[in-house]
Amino acid sequence: MAGSVFDSQIYGGLFCSGEASRLFSDSAEVRAMLLVEGALAKAQGKAGVIPQESAAAIGRAVVEIAVDPGVLKRPSEQNGVPVPGLVAAFREEMKAPEHAQYVHWGATSQDIMDSALMLRLRQVLALIEEDVKAAVPSLAKLARAHAELPMAARTYGQHATPTSFGAVAASWGMPLLNLLEELPALRQSCLLVSLSGAAGTSSALGPTAPDVRAAMAKGLALQDPGRNWHTDRTPVLRIADWLLRVTLAFGKIGEDCTALVQSGIEEIWLGGTGASSTIPQKQNPVAPSALTALARQGSGLFSVLQGAATHQHQRDGAAWFSEWICLPQIVLGAASAAKTGNGLCAGLTPNSAAMATALSQGLGMIHAESLSFALAAQMPRPDAQAAVKALCQEAQSLKIPLQDLVARNHPDLECDILFDPARQLGHAPQEAMQFCKAAESLGLSS
Repeated sequence: MAGSVFDSQIYGGLFCSGEASRLFSDSAEVRAMLLVEGALAKAQGKAGVIPQESAAAIGRAVVEIAVDPGVLKRPSEQNGVPVPGLVAAFREEMKAPEHAQYVHWGATSQDIMDSALMLRLRQVLALIEEDVKAAVPSLAKLARAHAELPMAARTYGQHATPTSFGAVAASWGMPLLNLLEELPALRQSCLLVSLSGAAGTSSALGPTAPDVRAAMAKGLALQDPGRNWHTDRTPVLRIADWLLRVTLAFGKIGEDCTALVQSGIEEIWLGGTGASSTIPQKQNPVAPSALTALARQGSGLFSVLQGAATHQHQRDGAAWFSEWICLPQIVLGAASAAKTGNGLCAGLTPNSAAMATALSQGLGMIHAESLSFALAAQMPRPDAQAAVKALCQEAQSLKIPLQDLVARNHPDLECDILFDPARQLGHAPQEAMQFCKAAESLGLSS
């Protein structure tokens, strides 16, 4: 098995992360770091920190020169970071020592790596946003079409009260809408440039440091934090938290879909299933299972990332290395979840016949709560609950529908209403339509 399922020739289709995988490759990291070095040089040339001629030469070179990631393996092993090896290789390839000497002027490895990370995270957020935006209309379509389709709501895996499939679809979609609404502020506050030098003091850049950082941020279309954030991993954590919540939102859909296609329930169709190698009749919920697995992986890795956010002093190698190990997997997991979840949502359809069957089974005890409130209009609430419990016990022991016992003991109650799932949906239809309206407000109509 490959070290990462996202890079595996065998499992890469099952856990497909799309273009995000390319962004978190060695080549993409090297390219991003070179772009940061180029933006740094241009900003410094403009501020007069380095000669403008050298800044222009470096700016041209980062576009023209490609550094093989393989040459950075040995230097990274020795130095703990790839930047010294990258700078050395880049200077050599420039073939212009009079200009190359100004590459990486006044910066530290973390400035380059963190800024390059933000460039790639920005692109990943856009890719995942696209898949989330595509999934929402699919769920809104289900919510609108089936806002009043009764089905059994389940708590602890057991029938609770009736709900509607549209409300269930809305409950899947609302977290996705909330995540989309958070994105603009997240980008504004967390996609930051880094330029603070060796110990976070920008001492090598002197009084020009704020201006150079601002110009560098503008050149990279990142935000200027106005400060050093080498050991404050809040921006990374907040982005990772958003990514994890994307994974968890789709993981919830996966969990529910796996349960709803179980033998004996079969209340939805997935639109695509997997086969067993030996059991002919099996149609395995592959996509839902992948979503659940990704959610579990992301949760575990995020706890490690949080632990790694406490850096000693002005830089902490072990904490930083832990981030390198965890963060790419969180990112690719979210990208895979969004891509897989989008496909799953597009193919979902309800099995209304199975839903109706489930509601008619259980001797009608799914309506016990509504019955208890109806009786509470005639007697104290505790007495009403006790009466309903007694009726349910009798129904179970004698296998008599609850409705028949209620008609016997309380002929004044309107059993046709109390035991009609379509009239016991509460606010489920409104919840479904509220989600549809919210999706429309973001331009994501079904």
